Amino acid sequence: MTPLSCDGTATRSQRWSDAMRKEKEHTHTEHVEFPDVHDHVTQFPNTWARYRALIREPVAEFLGVCMLIIFGAGVDCQVVLSTNPNVASSPKGSYLSISFGWAIGTAIGVWVSGGISGGHINPAVTLALATYRNFPWKKVPIYIISQVLGGIMGAALVYWDYFHAIDIYEGGPGVRTLKTASLFSTYALDYMTNVSCFFSEFLCTAILMIVVFAMTDKRNCPPPSGLNPLLLFILILGIGACLGMETAYAINPARDLGPRLLTAMVGYGKAVFTYRHQYWLWCPIMAPILGGLAGGAFYDAFLFTGQESIFNKPNAAARQRHLHAASEQRPHAPSGAEAV
Repeated sequence: MTPLSCDGTATRSQRWSDAMRKEKEHTHTEHVEFPDVHDHVTQFPNTWARYRALIREPVAEFLGVCMLIIFGAGVDCQVVLSTNPNVASSPKGSYLSISFGWAIGTAIGVWVSGGISGGHINPAVTLALATYRNFPWKKVPIYIISQVLGGIMGAALVYWDYFHAIDIYEGGPGVRTLKTASLFSTYALDYMTNVSCFFSEFLCTAILMIVVFAMTDKRNCPPPSGLNPLLLFILILGIGACLGMETAYAINPARDLGPRLLTAMVGYGKAVFTYRHQYWLWCPIMAPILGGLAGGAFYDAFLFTGQESIFNKPNAAARQRHLHAASEQRPHAPSGAEAV
């Protein structure tokens, strides 16, 4: 009990003493950890991290194309080889299965690489982005080399997986002809003329590039975050189901050249290159590249308003007044952490 002064009130010193006592009774000590002023976050915690930073984007492109081929060539092998009763008791799929397989491969390939390299997984896309959207030209060679190597590796994995089924389908161990080479790279139907083959690949790749440019345009109708691979799945499914029969819709030089190189290495020989007077060069490589450039040019010339495109670079009068178009492209086209 607090003693009172003569007038019945506690003295000042007594009130102060009571307050200090109550504060001690109701106060508990907490251990608070303060960050070490010498603790820093680094991008390179070890030597391997430094090397990884140098190869991360090319490896992402390699892995993306590898995934594309594993699913795409894999579904080709399953559907075609299973038509032989000695390989499977019944056919395992149809042409629609092939369309779905390549669409899934595209989506998976972009998903695993998009946030790191942009998920091009296609030299035609890389060249179009470098031409129209400021993608660094210095990265183009290593991107394309990585994409082709990814195609070789993906085809090799599928070939090793279906090696025995291919032997049975071909009629004996080690027999290799174009009828199974077409499971890995593209060959046109017999009635198709050279001009028709070129036009088919040109058209399909132009459509592909228009959609890629549209889905990275902030002022058009870009998909919600994380859904770029899904949109590409729908696009590739549509191209395959509607336009893919005549030339097997390469629409990607790495998707054709990588597996074609693999078939030449494992016993198919030079026939994969001499088919239709160097068909491998002018149809599944040159036509997609030119089609991609044409599709990108059409979109940027008539629809895109961002400063990234060469079609929207300021002229002399605008430069004199320090005027330029707004930035309208979503980062990391066609995919990526900021874009998907």
